[in-house]
Amino acid sequence: MRNGTAITDFILLGFPGIQGLQTPLFIVVFLVYILTIAGNGLIIVIVWAEPKLQIPMYFFLCNLSFLEIWYTTTVIPKLLETFVVARAVICIPCCLVQAFFHFFLGTTEFLILTVMSFDRYIAICKPLRYSTIMTSNLCLQLALSAWGGGFTIVFCQMLLLAQLSFCGNNVIDHFYCDVGPILKAACADTTLLELLGLMATALVIPGSLLFTMISYIYILSTILRIPSASGRQKAFSTCASHLTVVTLLYGAVLFMYLRPSTHSSFKINKVVSVLNTILTPLLNPFIYTIRNKEVKGALRKAMTCPKAHHQE
Repeated sequence: MRNGTAITDFILLGFPGIQGLQTPLFIVVFLVYILTIAGNGLIIVIVWAEPKLQIPMYFFLCNLSFLEIWYTTTVIPKLLETFVVARAVICIPCCLVQAFFHFFLGTTEFLILTVMSFDRYIAICKPLRYSTIMTSNLCLQLALSAWGGGFTIVFCQMLLLAQLSFCGNNVIDHFYCDVGPILKAACADTTLLELLGLMATALVIPGSLLFTMISYIYILSTILRIPSASGRQKAFSTCASHLTVVTLLYGAVLFMYLRPSTHSSFKINKVVSVLNTILTPLLNPFIYTIRNKEVKGALRKAMTCPKAHHQE
């Protein structure tokens, strides 16, 4: 046990060096939050309403959109509070709940994207067997495995974390409850928890990235063997959105974890966290709709139908 007064809450610093910019940043982040929920919610509604889109690729996209809505909701409301008050206080149980959902949803996102890469691999490398392999049963099992895997990996660690008592410094130099600063405030030895966290990170991030890379190596080699240029372009366009999202997510995460942990790099990591937790969920709906003729067609149909009914 460490000497120190027991603490009952944490203080989130947010971005302390932005004096005078709190109001415009609050407005920007709030608008981003509304757009994120609206954009991802719209994808779910369109896929649900359009029978042509009720295929495996869009089923997994709905899972991703649903996940992004809640992933960003775990972080943004408290971030908005750091712009309004000088010291954003969060109770320890609330902090642990936020950390759990943030990491549970973040882990699940990696697993869902990995499942989506498997779906694209089957679609392009085994097109004749696609409908027999990617049955609705298998799709449901893959989605549940991703959600269940993310929950199990994080829940086991959070159970141990919840049993700790906290003393000493209660200031978290971040805009959400990150596990690192929480462990630093613990009164007991946290070596086991740190080891479990390292193992989980090593299992999820490099493991899912390796699987995704192998899928795309097969996909690209198959695409390059397609004789016609239009055929190659059509095949690649079905993967372009997913590949863009994968590049953004893994690029940001690898940037954070592979750099040396100096004080200045932590500040940069905090900025990169904004990309992961705020910008990527906002960009996903746009990435998946800009190049996607089917989704754009369904969106136009949804927008014209009410007008047609109104005219009648």
